[in-house]
Amino acid sequence: MSLKSLLLVAATLGTALPAAAAEPDSEIHYRTADIRGVNVFYREAGPADAPAVLLLHGFGASSHMFRDLIPVLAQRYRVIAPDLPGFGQTTVEPGVAFDYTFDNVASVIDAFTVAKGLDRYAIYVFDYGAPVGWRLAVANPTKITAIVSQNGNAYEEGLSAGWADMRKAWAEPTAENREALRRFNTPDMIKWQYTEGVRDTSLIAPESYQLASAAIARIGVEPQMDLLLDYGSNVRQYPQLHAFFRQYQPPTLAIWGKNDPFFLPAGADAFKRDNPRAEVRFLDTGHFAIETHGGEIAVRMMEFLDRNVSR
Repeated sequence: MSLKSLLLVAATLGTALPAAAAEPDSEIHYRTADIRGVNVFYREAGPADAPAVLLLHGFGASSHMFRDLIPVLAQRYRVIAPDLPGFGQTTVEPGVAFDYTFDNVASVIDAFTVAKGLDRYAIYVFDYGAPVGWRLAVANPTKITAIVSQNGNAYEEGLSAGWADMRKAWAEPTAENREALRRFNTPDMIKWQYTEGVRDTSLIAPESYQLASAAIARIGVEPQMDLLLDYGSNVRQYPQLHAFFRQYQPPTLAIWGKNDPFFLPAGADAFKRDNPRAEVRFLDTGHFAIETHGGEIAVRMMEFLDRNVSR
């Protein structure tokens, strides 16, 4: 995401680009933290004393998806983007038993935030990053300063018909129903999730889905199968999340690729039902909106955070 692109987006939106963001020169550090035998890889940038922003990626991705967003946010914010267990460069130590459930993934990330001294932080959630972030918010409601959800679902009406096989497996977790989910982890299917609903697929860098597929091949498909089968636990926890929204009314920006084959626009609009402070914006793209509309997301997010997150 070049400076020229950001300025063009800002001009198109009629939004003044923050002066600090006009010269993105922050260094990104690539580090690991040992969290109970899980070596959590993460990217970190920005002033150590600035308000913190935690970026949580989703399925078929890693913290690599934030490669262009981080330098922009880091001009004003302390930005940390971990790879979730089962993804990217995060690894589990040999001999350490780790069950790939969303409860366990969220527990590791919660402990990671404590290790990094994140007493208060905003979250950007996408896809699988959403149920991880939602667990953090419900467990630590006073720590969450703001929420940006980019196709990070929180409502039943946001789940498309594309979840039919998963729903069947949740209801009847047989070996046959589990096996039916394996196709979601193939290179072709990973690529499809990047390109479906995108007007101009030449905007998508191929290494994005290639790196995601390579990570699945390196780490193994079974952790991904476990998480697909466990996704139903996220839906069952929606009532707790909605109660959090109603009680705490966190500043929320739902910025959504409206052509997402998995998470429907109705899921973005639904945030306003429990949280009148929620702002909803739609982008003419697919699931991985940040890959095609990263400049617009960066500008919108900076403006949102500057309004809602104070030092």
